[in-house]
Amino acid sequence: MNRRSKHFDLVLTAFFLAILLLFASVPFLGFIPLGPINATTMHIPVIIASIVLGPRLGGFLGGCFGIISMIRSTVIVTPLSFVFSPFVAPIGAEHGSIQAVIIALVPRILIGIVPYYVYRALLKLTKQRYQPVLLFIAGTLGGLTNTILVMNGIYFLFQAQYAQLIGKSGSAVYTAINGIILTQGIPEALVAGIATSAIATVLLKLYQRKQ
Repeated sequence: MNRRSKHFDLVLTAFFLAILLLFASVPFLGFIPLGPINATTMHIPVIIASIVLGPRLGGFLGGCFGIISMIRSTVIVTPLSFVFSPFVAPIGAEHGSIQAVIIALVPRILIGIVPYYVYRALLKLTKQRYQPVLLFIAGTLGGLTNTILVMNGIYFLFQAQYAQLIGKSGSAVYTAINGIILTQGIPEALVAGIATSAIATVLLKLYQRKQ
């Protein structure tokens, strides 16, 4: 990679990070309250960055998303903040859990990795045709990566606390988890797919010219 490409990578990374900070700062833009958990658009810049800049910088920006989420959950406390912040205790507990760091960081880092490899694999399978469709698929799967991993992380790491919060028990807890994935996660993923297809198509052309 030549110096111009490295400079362009740095500029784009800073641009995506600025978007993440903007989304997190503006109410109802990056985090949208819907029931016990927030819908989000924060994953969209990370997905696009993953495809355009690669998994290393994509994973870095995903980690930034996770840290922003953790800070926000600590400062703006909601009934579900304990899931994303180790500094917030669940109802009835004296202190938070370090397991919240796993949910806050791991899915978000993977958002910056999964779309890149999905897109590259699809390019090979289709012999680099149908780029907008491939970007839509990669963006959609990137969005699903976030919701599926976060919600299943909540179930496996905070099942008892989450059950108490929503007033359910037993298999009804996982039914509620799947309900959120279907009603919230799929629309989020489709929006991410559309945005990725539209924006990454342009950015990839610019990136190729810079190289």
